[in-house]
Amino acid sequence: MKPFTTLTGTGMPLRRSNIDTDQIIPARYVPYFSWHGHTNALFADWRDDPSFVLNLPQYQGATVLVAGTDFGTGSSRESAVWALQRAGFAAVIAPRFGDIFTGNALMRGVVTATVPEEVVERLWQLIEEDPFTPLSVDVQQLEVRCADVTQPFALDPGARRRLLSGRDAVAETLTYASDIEDFERRRRPLLPVTHVRRAQ
Repeated sequence: MKPFTTLTGTGMPLRRSNIDTDQIIPARYVPYFSWHGHTNALFADWRDDPSFVLNLPQYQGATVLVAGTDFGTGSSRESAVWALQRAGFAAVIAPRFGDIFTGNALMRGVVTATVPEEVVERLWQLIEEDPFTPLSVDVQQLEVRCADVTQPFALDPGARRRLLSGRDAVAETLTYASDIEDFERRRRPLLPVTHVRRAQ
């Protein structure tokens, strides 16, 4: 996982709400668990519509998805996060997220910035007026910034620490390896012992 401090890119306005993980990546595309091969599966059931935002040329290369409320509800499939990453998204802004999706996203280094609905509406307007307007998601300052918008957002302190350091939960735990090994050495004499009774 790479350190995530501030992402400045362009946004994609997804004017839909109640997007569950089966809409992000339909179940038929995830018969096995692999990070590879999910790009074309992102929002696959909506991609046949030429007017769907992911098909519009002016939003190609966007790195921040701006969505309606209740994004990422439903099942816990981690491949929903993989599909977003493979399509180039490093952050999602929405008024509310599914809890499990948020956990999966933050563990994979995708920032979920929760902001009020009126802020999302303003971001949609700004992006649609100028698809190249810079949009920043700042994990250091915990702010979303775009044109006249400066909006704070909250992150779990542990998730924020791992994002800034570029370490997932396992890598962060391993930074305490010497302390863990020392604890295990001191603990071993205190562990219970099983005595084998030999047959007479």
